Amino acid sequence: MSQTDTTEVDVQALEQEGEIAADYIEGLLDIGDFDGDIDMDVEGERAVVAVVGASLDELVGKRGEVLEALQELTRLAVHRQTGNRSRLMLDVGGYRERRRAELAKLGQEISAEVKQSGEAKPLAPMTPFERKIVHDAVAAAGLRSESEGEEPERFVVVHPS
Repeated sequence: MSQTDTTEVDVQALEQEGEIAADYIEGLLDIGDFDGDIDMDVEGERAVVAVVGASLDELVGKRGEVLEALQELTRLAVHRQTGNRSRLMLDVGGYRERRRAELAKLGQEISAEVKQSGEAKPLAPMTPFERKIVHDAVAAAGLRSESEGEEPERFVVVHPS
């Protein structure tokens, strides 16, 4: 099997994950009587399913807690049907995209503070998704960061270079 064949199979598997996830989320939306359309995509090495449309704040919850739970349930539904662990990303109402922009900005601002002060700075606890965005922004600014603590209180510490 060539590299092209392997990549094509991977994309097909990710598309299948997206379809399974979309069906699962659509069922949940129907049960909860929520309006919303479902978009599916493949970004990098993961399937991405987004619920768009009407006000869906209840499905995001405080600091994305409900969204995280829905994502885990959706991943379990995909795993149950495929037998494979899923890295699927679920977004509701554009929450993750907005949060990604906020966290990238936070990472840049904290990096500037740490460069100026020369002292390490811990941040508030974050989800793995949120920590990755901050780590990427800090690395882009030329500094080093680490995650410390135990879930769900795990947090990023930004260190001077």
